[in-house]
Amino acid sequence: IPNLITLGRLVLAAVFFVLLGLFDPTAGPALLDAALGVFLVALFSDFLDGYLARRWNVVSAFGRIVDPLVDKIIVLGGFIYLCAQPLAGPSGVSPWMVAVMLTRELLVTSLRAQQEAGGQDFGAAFSGKLKMVLQSAAVAWCVFHVNRGEALGEYAAAIRDGLLWTAVAVTVLSGLLYLRRAFSPAAGGR
Repeated sequence: IPNLITLGRLVLAAVFFVLLGLFDPTAGPALLDAALGVFLVALFSDFLDGYLARRWNVVSAFGRIVDPLVDKIIVLGGFIYLCAQPLAGPSGVSPWMVAVMLTRELLVTSLRAQQEAGGQDFGAAFSGKLKMVLQSAAVAWCVFHVNRGEALGEYAAAIRDGLLWTAVAVTVLSGLLYLRRAFSPAAGGR
């Protein structure tokens, strides 16, 4: 069941991207409201599949690989759509932010593959989980801000910018911590 929930989240990611891709600034707010709802359901399903896998002790190799991959797809895909036209500008997401996040993900995935191929456990650290939470909150708030932020004024933009900058900073910090972990003498690093 946890693996089916993960695959369901992948379907939700596709629906989320379709809704963002159909966005037209002249249309009403319904499309982005639906996109935000789909994204929030996907976030809940991420919590649910992990909880059930641990509770039922059914953690699988498939889940260990696919669950974080689907997380990366929906979050990074959301950021990519948010820096593309016509969402660019109001979303506050810059292409360089996406490049930094993508670089971190590729780096950590490569380090994890190297360490685990050498027999080392390289599971998610707290900094990686915090990064995921902040990135998810930033995507959700940015979608909300594009759709409803104007009505909330400058405070909505300040929250958006604060979440984005915090997510980028924690992303970089998390990547550096994973680098240190991979190359520390205790991990058999160089």
